[in-house]
Amino acid sequence: MAVSPRAVGAAVALAAIAVDQAHKAWMLGPFDIASKGRIEAAPFLDLVLVWNRGVSYGLFTQDADAGQWILIALGLAGAALFSWWLRDTDRVLPAVALGLIIGGALSNVIDRIVHGAVADFFLLHAGSFEWYVFNIADVWITAGVIGIMLAWLTERRQNAT
Repeated sequence: MAVSPRAVGAAVALAAIAVDQAHKAWMLGPFDIASKGRIEAAPFLDLVLVWNRGVSYGLFTQDADAGQWILIALGLAGAALFSWWLRDTDRVLPAVALGLIIGGALSNVIDRIVHGAVADFFLLHAGSFEWYVFNIADVWITAGVIGIMLAWLTERRQNAT
């Protein structure tokens, strides 16, 4: 019996949450990034702890409890929307992509509930230019969006021969 794309997407979402939450637990716990400050991991990558109380790039920072709960509600609503989309997909690539988006969004929601902010650790830089600090959940979301675009470009029914 073949596994449905929906089941694959759900499994990817659960795995994405597990990997991101395990990484965050390790960075905040045994690795203790909070006490170490900025660590050079590669010439273009540093590890650092930043608590993001906003959305991507720290936009719409919310220090008040009400603002954090609004961001939690938005994250849950987004995950629900993508879950609805996943329910209706019958192809593997969009199912995996949607699973990555759902898992990344829910993992960041977990951070907001547990810590009041999202824990970010990775800082890309080139010379004096620094990109924003992000986490594995953000990588999942970005990869999911790219996967959705690839599916749209390559798997549209009118592209089929």
